[in-house]
Amino acid sequence: MATVGSSVWLEDLDDAWIDGEVIEVKDDELKVLCTSGKTVEVKASAVFPKDTEVPSSGVDDMTKLAYLHEPGVLQNLRIRYDMNEIYTYTGSILIAVNPFRKLPHLYDGHMMAQYKGADIGELSPHPFAVADAAYRLMIKDEKSQAILVSGESGAGKTETTKQLMRYLAYMGGRAADEGRSVEQQVLESNPVLEAFGNAKTVRNNNSSRFGKFVEIQFDQRGRISGAAIRTYLLERSRVCQVSDPERNYHCFYMLCAAPQEEVEKYKLGPPNTFHYLNQSNFYELEGLDESKEYLATRRAMEVVGMSPSEQDAIFRVVAAILHLGNIEFIKGEEMDSSMPKDEKSRFHLKTAAELFMCDEGALEDSLCKRVMVTRDETITKWLDPESATVSRDALAKIVYSRLFDWIVEKINNSIGQDSNSKFLIGVLDIYGFESFKRNSFEQFCINLTNEKLQQHFNQHVFKMEQEEYTKEEIDWSYIEFVDNQDILDLIEKKPGGIIALLDEACMFPRSTNETFAQKLYQTFKDHKRFSKPKLARSDFTICHYAGDVTYQTEHFLDKNKDYVIAEHQALLSASECSFISGLFPPSAEDSTKQSKFSSIGSRCKQQLQELLQTLSATEPHYIRCVKPNNLLKPSIFENKNILQQLLCGGVMEAIRISCAGYPTRKPFFEFIKRFGILAPEVLDRRSDEAIICKRLLEKIRLDGYQIGKTKVFLRAGQMAELDARRIDVLCRSACRIQRKMRTYMARKSFLLLQQSAITIQAACRGQLARDSFEIMRREAACLIIQKDVRMYCTRKAYKNLYSSSISIQRGMRGMAARSELRLRKQIKASVLIQSYGRMFLARNRYSMLRKAAVTTQCAWRGRVARKELRELKMAARETGALQAAKTLLEKQVEELTWRLQLEKRMRADLEETKTQENAKLQSALSDAQRHLRETQEMLIKEREASKKAAEVAPVVQEVAVVDNALIENLTTENEKLKELVNSLEKKLDDTEAKFEETRNISEERLKQAMDAESKIIELKTNMQRLQERIEDMESENQILRQRTLANPAGRKSQIMENGHVMVEESDTHTGSPGKKSDPDSDGKLRKANIERQQENFDALINCVVKNIGFSQGKPVAAFTIYKCLLHWKCFEADKTNVFDRLIQLIGSEFENEDDNNHMAYWLSNTSTLLFLLQRSLKSGASNRKPPQPTSLFGRMTMGFRSSSSSAHFAAAAAAAIHQVEARYPALLFKQQLTAYVEKIYGIVRDNLKKELGSFLSLCIQAPRSSNGRTPLTHWQSVIESLNKLLSTLKENFVPPILVRNIFTQTFSYVNVQLFNSLLLRRECCTFSNGEHVKAGLAELELWCCETKEEYAGSSWDELKHIRQAVGFLVIHQKYRITYDEITNDLCPVMSVQQLYRLCSLYCDDSYNTKSVAPEVISSMKVLMTEDSDDSANSSFLLDDNSSIPFSVDELSNALQEKDFDGVKPSEELLENPAFRFLQEP
Repeated sequence: MATVGSSVWLEDLDDAWIDGEVIEVKDDELKVLCTSGKTVEVKASAVFPKDTEVPSSGVDDMTKLAYLHEPGVLQNLRIRYDMNEIYTYTGSILIAVNPFRKLPHLYDGHMMAQYKGADIGELSPHPFAVADAAYRLMIKDEKSQAILVSGESGAGKTETTKQLMRYLAYMGGRAADEGRSVEQQVLESNPVLEAFGNAKTVRNNNSSRFGKFVEIQFDQRGRISGAAIRTYLLERSRVCQVSDPERNYHCFYMLCAAPQEEVEKYKLGPPNTFHYLNQSNFYELEGLDESKEYLATRRAMEVVGMSPSEQDAIFRVVAAILHLGNIEFIKGEEMDSSMPKDEKSRFHLKTAAELFMCDEGALEDSLCKRVMVTRDETITKWLDPESATVSRDALAKIVYSRLFDWIVEKINNSIGQDSNSKFLIGVLDIYGFESFKRNSFEQFCINLTNEKLQQHFNQHVFKMEQEEYTKEEIDWSYIEFVDNQDILDLIEKKPGGIIALLDEACMFPRSTNETFAQKLYQTFKDHKRFSKPKLARSDFTICHYAGDVTYQTEHFLDKNKDYVIAEHQALLSASECSFISGLFPPSAEDSTKQSKFSSIGSRCKQQLQELLQTLSATEPHYIRCVKPNNLLKPSIFENKNILQQLLCGGVMEAIRISCAGYPTRKPFFEFIKRFGILAPEVLDRRSDEAIICKRLLEKIRLDGYQIGKTKVFLRAGQMAELDARRIDVLCRSACRIQRKMRTYMARKSFLLLQQSAITIQAACRGQLARDSFEIMRREAACLIIQKDVRMYCTRKAYKNLYSSSISIQRGMRGMAARSELRLRKQIKASVLIQSYGRMFLARNRYSMLRKAAVTTQCAWRGRVARKELRELKMAARETGALQAAKTLLEKQVEELTWRLQLEKRMRADLEETKTQENAKLQSALSDAQRHLRETQEMLIKEREASKKAAEVAPVVQEVAVVDNALIENLTTENEKLKELVNSLEKKLDDTEAKFEETRNISEERLKQAMDAESKIIELKTNMQRLQERIEDMESENQILRQRTLANPAGRKSQIMENGHVMVEESDTHTGSPGKKSDPDSDGKLRKANIERQQENFDALINCVVKNIGFSQGKPVAAFTIYKCLLHWKCFEADKTNVFDRLIQLIGSEFENEDDNNHMAYWLSNTSTLLFLLQRSLKSGASNRKPPQPTSLFGRMTMGFRSSSSSAHFAAAAAAAIHQVEARYPALLFKQQLTAYVEKIYGIVRDNLKKELGSFLSLCIQAPRSSNGRTPLTHWQSVIESLNKLLSTLKENFVPPILVRNIFTQTFSYVNVQLFNSLLLRRECCTFSNGEHVKAGLAELELWCCETKEEYAGSSWDELKHIRQAVGFLVIHQKYRITYDEITNDLCPVMSVQQLYRLCSLYCDDSYNTKSVAPEVISSMKVLMTEDSDDSANSSFLLDDNSSIPFSVDELSNALQEKDFDGVKPSEELLENPAFRFLQEP
């Protein structure tokens, strides 16, 4: 009910709807003052209420409008369009208004990432949101989906479809290394289809003249596995008929602008020289280079799988069609015959025949003659020039149609379909409803398609309404569903429908368009959807869902015929070009030489049935594209044009269905906020919102509403009634406020006068009182003086008496206390003397016992120590020299082994020849087997010799003096050892020479080793096994020898008091086996050394794999590893496997990446170890050691000399971080360790980001609370997560530089997420929400201050974008702020796009204040327009930086002050004698 002062909408002839204010109400008549200034009188039933509280930026979902009607929808679309918000929801329907400008920031990769996984309505409306919803429903429900994009030409359907396919390819695409994927081919097929299926029309420069349904198939994992493209209703007539100022299909103009050799090859010229192109005077599109488009189309055809020969054949056919159109006919010599008009026509006829690769005469006969086959004979009939022209056009249309179908089929075959796919997502791009001044057969088919889709759409909308009501658990049974089945029956019912009658008329030769129209008039004269226009002979009108459309039946019969003329079929199927003959394969009907009839209308109906079957098996999603103006220019919004498109697109029908039920749906909190003033007594914060809404509606006695689970549902008109009551309450409240204000002002004036009078009276009375008071004061003073004098005299006498009594008492008490003190001192002195006497006696006894015990212990320990010293000296003399020699030999063998392995690795990398390597390795295998047999035979002989020697060996007695024979034997043994060393040195030299020779040979054969790899590994394995068996036998042989020599008959030893070992050898019979066993003993010692080294490695790995903690704030594991590597000289080794084992150990610890405590422990260890390596390793040649001896004996001698000082050198090396010259393995280990430090750092940082991500989506929006305050629960969760990680990092002593970088990048991530969410979600850009976020940021600032700069660093500075945005939200009086103040003072770091987005989205939900002034918005628009071409600066969203923000040098410099002298190694390793060096300083 409209009242005076109400805002309403009323119809207008120019703008469809205009708004105004009711200034007078007279019964059913209203007088309205429009915003245009004119006053209009209208009926009350002809106006609609206007919502004056709609946000200044509109709403993103029309169902949120208080009044869901045509003017409200138009106003909301216009508001959003002016703000470049081109997408709006209407329930589940997305309305897209073409901006006619590029908005690249809406479609970049970051925007796709934002919409991934977001629910519909969570972010701003977008096609990505529809595509994401379809994709997630497909994965969740395992049901196919369909997205239907419709709209008239120029509305942006094709571009919207491209964006949908881009997003689906983003969600279901393969990895980049899997080659050209299905989704790429689908996207790249668009330029090809546009070239052959798009043309310029009056409404659109790139109008699709066919419908397209793209089926994207997915596998079980949600990845694209196949695709198929279906096309519908290609506009064939455009090939031959083009009206001005439209154009033919793009491919014709591209071919005319092709390179010169192509033009000459096909004998082409400018477009205006061809009849099929010069019917219109429009040849070129502004801003489009046809030559570049031709090359781009060629590349796209190659991408989708068309070979160069197929491309040439395609353009050969296109050129032939152009030449075919230039053939003109005149009357021939025969009656009713025809022939080419002139030489020019003859030239084009000949050229067309050459391009079709058929006979010129046969082509002319197929155009000018018809062959009729009867039962008895074959009759050839001539065609007149008009019929020949019709035949020519029919040939051109059928050839182009077959060519387009072949291109689509080729693209489908190239893409491939997945037969195992269980579900798909279909994207339909098809014409919208069309109604022109003249509507022909094409509009009839298009509108039939839209009628079928509208029926499907109505059913879906009705279903969505049902689901909404069911979800909210309200009654919806009374809603009526309007079906358009009667229109569909009128058109396609069989028999008796329009299409059936049209097919019947086409099959009769004498039928004309007039007879067909008369048949329609007779059949449907009583049908309510069919009518005959007045003064029309062959027109008819159908009442479609979008309005009445009048069709002209001219050319209906010709356009409905879809058969191939037999002469054309025979001509082209016999073409010498396999491509052209493939377009017209011979069929069984060709033998009759009769043309088989086929109907375009029937085929269209069949295709629609198949399409609807597909759509019925899917869950549909709708996008309605709208063209804002017919000028194709930006910033122009034509209300009537858009309203008609919304009507044709079914949007208004969807609104009508919504209005039939409950068009107004308000969430409980919004309903209470808006209408709570109607019954404030029912507002109880302790009650549920649903109960409050129910009480409120019952209180105001409103009927017909429904209370759902989360919303209040109101019938049509009830919202206006509630608003009227609300306005009435507000008016009464305003009157009451005015009355109270006037009362307050009058009372204030009265009180001022009253106060003045009282002030004067008080002054007079005060003076009189002061005089009286002065007299009374003098009298009181006299009395006080007398009283004080009497009191003084009395007090003086009392004090004298009091002082005397106290003095007497004090003297008596002091005398008694001194007597008591004297007695206590005497008792204490006697007790102290007794205690000292007893203590002296006890200490003397204890000292004597302690001295005797120490003396006894020292004597015993000295005896034991001297005994152990003698044993150690004896062992050192016997084994010292051999041990040093053995160590150097093992080192030399290791160096040789490493070089050999390095060479083998080079061979494996460069792939040596299979045959030669196999032969070589087989030869080595046979040698090893032969050596094995020889060793076994030698072992048997030695066992027999040992047994014989043991039987005949005489018993040698021990002698307690030095024997000269022993000295000679030792001398002999020493000479033999030297000979053995020389022989080994010679063997090593020979081995090195052979090694050099082998390396030279292998370098020549490096490229031939690919096929020999597997055989090499197998032979190496066998060889290793044989070597192990040989070593086992050698070990067994050595054990037998030791047992033989350990026989009491062999030799005996005696330890003398001076610690020397005196040994007597047996005779020469026992000496010979010892000499033979020297090489075997050397190998055994070498193997034992390697095994001991591996045991040390295993002990180190087993220790550091555990969490061995920290010592003095430094990681023990890192320090232990470094000390071991330094002691073992692994950094200077050319080959060692300890680095690989350490890297493998660190890599194995990444299994539980979610455990931040575990990852922080390893981050601390790896970073510390990297610092130690960075300070120790040198890759250059500085500070080189003196040259080492090259001979084996020289190295042994140097080892003997340096053995005594090795312990001292090791102690000095461990005292500090040493600089060593690093070899390749050490440098590689350092690089791998650096990579692991960066990886662990990234894992810890990403874990924190992942944990905070779930909270940040909740932190950005203030939760509603009953007490009006917004709790900071989610922000406290963020703070707890930060504190938890900081505590973990501190407990594991992670370097502060890494902690700072982790929190700095995390705060940058928080800034990006909060800022992007703020710009993408309108409900977040409010004053109250800004206060909530500001309070949360204050918590983060407090955390940074408490954490201190050592760990927080510059984290707070990373939040500059969200801080400035929130500061803008909470500032008052924004309308007074200028653009310069915003950019220079408030938000200096934000771009123009970001400021515009923030200003346009802002709304004040607390104080209802305005955003910035319109002049500021206009300035931003101008700047954005100037920068619109710069795509890099057009995005208003921020990107997250996930790079590694530190280098090894920065980490090393930050840790250089660490002191590792006091670090204690692991107790587990210290118990191992091999790791005693860890105790050294």
